[in-house]
Amino acid sequence: MTKDKFTVDKNEIKQNIYDAVNGAWIKQATIPGDHSSVGGFMDLVDGIDKTLMHDSAALADGSLPAKTPELKEYAKFYKMAEDYARRDADGATPLLPVIDRINNLANYQALNDQLPDWILSGLPTPFSLGIDPDMKNAKLNALFAESPSLFMPDKTYYEDGNPAYAQLMPIFTDMNVKLLEMIGYNHAEAVETVEKAKAFDKLIVPNVKSAEESADYSKMYNPQTTDELASSTTALNLKAAINQLVGEVPNTVIVTEPKYFEHLEELLTPQNFDLMKAWMIVKTVSGYSSLLSEEFRQVGGIYSRALSGKKEATNPTKAAYYLASGTFDQVVGDYYGHKYFGEKAKADVHHMVENMIAVYKNRLENNDWLSPETKQMAVKKLTSLGIQVGYPDEVDPLYSKFHVDEKLSLLNNARNFGKIATQDSFAKWNQPVERERWEMSASTVNAYYHPFKNIIVFPAAILQAPFYSLEQSSSENYGGVGAVIAHEISHAFDNNGSLFDEFGNLNNWWTKADHEHFQKLADQMIAEFNGIPFAGSKVNGKLTVSENIADAGGLSCAEAAAKNEDDVDLAAFFINWSRIWRMKATPEYQQLLLSIDVHAPAPLRASVQVKNLDDFYTTFDVTEQDEMYLAPEKRVKIW
Repeated sequence: MTKDKFTVDKNEIKQNIYDAVNGAWIKQATIPGDHSSVGGFMDLVDGIDKTLMHDSAALADGSLPAKTPELKEYAKFYKMAEDYARRDADGATPLLPVIDRINNLANYQALNDQLPDWILSGLPTPFSLGIDPDMKNAKLNALFAESPSLFMPDKTYYEDGNPAYAQLMPIFTDMNVKLLEMIGYNHAEAVETVEKAKAFDKLIVPNVKSAEESADYSKMYNPQTTDELASSTTALNLKAAINQLVGEVPNTVIVTEPKYFEHLEELLTPQNFDLMKAWMIVKTVSGYSSLLSEEFRQVGGIYSRALSGKKEATNPTKAAYYLASGTFDQVVGDYYGHKYFGEKAKADVHHMVENMIAVYKNRLENNDWLSPETKQMAVKKLTSLGIQVGYPDEVDPLYSKFHVDEKLSLLNNARNFGKIATQDSFAKWNQPVERERWEMSASTVNAYYHPFKNIIVFPAAILQAPFYSLEQSSSENYGGVGAVIAHEISHAFDNNGSLFDEFGNLNNWWTKADHEHFQKLADQMIAEFNGIPFAGSKVNGKLTVSENIADAGGLSCAEAAAKNEDDVDLAAFFINWSRIWRMKATPEYQQLLLSIDVHAPAPLRASVQVKNLDDFYTTFDVTEQDEMYLAPEKRVKIW
């Protein structure tokens, strides 16, 4: 078993496995002031942060040699980020030219004249353009058009009677008034500007999607011609801007939120121009505050800390590391992967992924509700699944273009890097999709499935105890990283992933009867979680359904793999599954996650899914008299 000072009473598991495994830990665990949570995932993050902060400092002072040009530039940028004396001396000065650029806009035409460079420079616009694989032709990159983000985390916060808005908006307001005063606005000007920005934000709200609506990938694909998109507003020439950004006028733009663009003309009126300018200023000042002085960083984080329940700001040294490593994320990830993970572990986990795919394939081939036609396509998709483990074979060439200019401020260097990255992204329009390109740093404690590419990615950072260790039994490893691996595989067959074929194309490969049966099972999963009380609110089953389907499939297939091993110990398997989800979080953070996170709360991921597996009942002798009992006809079994 995993070495853990907390013992597990198997009788208590019958009442609540999460509490039985993690209750003693939760009682003694404390949330640091600069954290919103602690637990399985966060503990790994903290360990990696400590390691990489130490190494970053050594790289910056030269005691640790930077062996690649990209790592040398990272060291320079980290050193610049940590130079708070210079940042404090500069104060607001680096930001003022950017604010002047916004203030100098006299009308929409003035914005229109510089719109392409405005977008490349990362300045706020009342729409968003980006590049991603075409959902109907996943071998080529397409242009996507989306709505801008709101001041609140989700449109549901703006609903009448939502107490979160009444609590949070005054904090948002006060913070931004203070920030504007710090760049030279008098109090009355600052208040007026923030109120105008909030008024523009509220005009955006009715026509954007909620988190629940955005969770349905099938509603993302709304292709329009560039002319059709451009006709959504007469205030700005979107066609000309797109032409300059990608080099020609695309035949198709994929609009993820058509309702927003249908109402864009109503938003971009002459009467709303000053509101939009104020909105741009507020977004810019708050967005860049972390790149300025320590006072700006402290003040600029007040709202996000209120959202998450953090009691204090991240300390300056860690903040400098986060800023620099976030900018050079793939460079830092490559360094971490090679130094702390290595080729041997990479090969070992890759083999484990292949084993899990084999288990999943067997499950599909022996599925008793899929038709032969659908089953054949499902296996074909599984066989085509791309696997990325540990760290990429090479660092993205983008980072070779990042060169720190020590004469410039931290903010201006960051803005230059942002512009280079945005130009690089737009240059990929209509080019072949780079399926092997990593989109997550190897030092990130996470994993993902990309439906447009049909790939699963497991960064090195998550491949540690309690998820994975050579010191753990095979059953513990399958209850940890095995279930995570199978979870990501399952995303290829959840309510969203199942809409995409083996190439990542949005393509219905199901028979009508099979899809109807699958939808009934998905509805059962929605019902299983929907309305469960948690943190003073309730779980949204529709918002979390795709992740819950993936959890169910992952846990079921990982258990099957564990049972294939000679040293199988299902008690250890279920206990470690519950252990990896241990989490203690602030009430504010729990409320935030309930509103916007597509994952169910961690304690419920641990305790609800096991009820669907028959072996859980026999392993711990769970009967109808126990709280963990779920009648066989109510157990949701999809994969």
